[in-house]
Amino acid sequence: DFWRRHRRKIFLSAGVLGGGYCLYKLYGAHRQRLGALERELQIQRETEDIIKFQMQAHFENIQRISDTTTLPHSIHNLSCRISEDLDLSHLLGRLIQGKGQPNTLTQSEKLELWGRLKILSFTRMALSVWATVMLSLYTKVQVNILGRHLYIDTARRFESSNLLTESVDVVDGEDQQKFLGSVDFLSQHGMPALISDMEAATKEVLKGKQLTSLFNNTTFHEIITQILNTFMSRGSPHFWVKYMIPENAKLHSTTSGSNDTVQSNMTEFEQLMMEAQAVISSAEFGSVVEISLKAVVDTLAELMGTTSLPLARALPQVAQMCPLLLEEPSKNQFIQIIKNIPDVELFLTFLYANMPTA
Repeated sequence: DFWRRHRRKIFLSAGVLGGGYCLYKLYGAHRQRLGALERELQIQRETEDIIKFQMQAHFENIQRISDTTTLPHSIHNLSCRISEDLDLSHLLGRLIQGKGQPNTLTQSEKLELWGRLKILSFTRMALSVWATVMLSLYTKVQVNILGRHLYIDTARRFESSNLLTESVDVVDGEDQQKFLGSVDFLSQHGMPALISDMEAATKEVLKGKQLTSLFNNTTFHEIITQILNTFMSRGSPHFWVKYMIPENAKLHSTTSGSNDTVQSNMTEFEQLMMEAQAVISSAEFGSVVEISLKAVVDTLAELMGTTSLPLARALPQVAQMCPLLLEEPSKNQFIQIIKNIPDVELFLTFLYANMPTA
């Protein structure tokens, strides 16, 4: 009788108790999963903080190596090469000799020497501007590429061993050191072609400009800008990459996209050079180069002053300004200007964030 009277209540109570127990167990299991997930996320955050801390230290070390060793060394080599290959002293010497000894040079010889001095002076100036900008930007690209590789290596090392050593050598591999040294390709191998092409652009711009024409900072700005624009627009897009990157690196770059075997067989140096070639061939890098060139030329024009002189009398001043572009980087105001251009920093940030991570 009791069972018949209360069985519905008993079933209901048992159902409520059973359901409550199941909910309690489910809630407990859910809390355990949440706790495990929170612990996993905490470990992941700590891991990322460790990697970021070491990456920042290593990245700053690479930047220091570039600023104190790579760029000063490359600028010094560039300065020596330009002074050697675009030496104006012999032309000036012959003109001075002809002025002191009027019978040693004919009028046509004097005009020829002055014409050659005009072409070489502006070729040297435009080339110094372009090469200084390119070396400054290229070393920054190198730092970002190496920093990205270091980030990947550091993350993989932690993932495989779950332990990061306190001190890891930066740029300790032969390929990485060779990559940093590749900035000297311009002064060691690219200079003859660069001089020839820049001189051709200079001749095209200066054609018809007389030595008696008035020359001031506005004229200087126009001439150098026209020479650089003419040079940059010659041939195929970004044809000037050949002055900065070895031919074998460009061959790897053109084949690796369609041939995974080629890329897998690359040395680290070839991979780094391939990435560098891809960056300096990009439209974004070209825009940064144009912005940097304009900033440097604007500053040079301000230093020229506004006094109008015959072009012939202004040539020595143009020649004297070239060494300013090739001063040691810590004292070089033009390199500092390039460093402080917001578009350059934005480009490097974009570059670092969009490099391949595989």
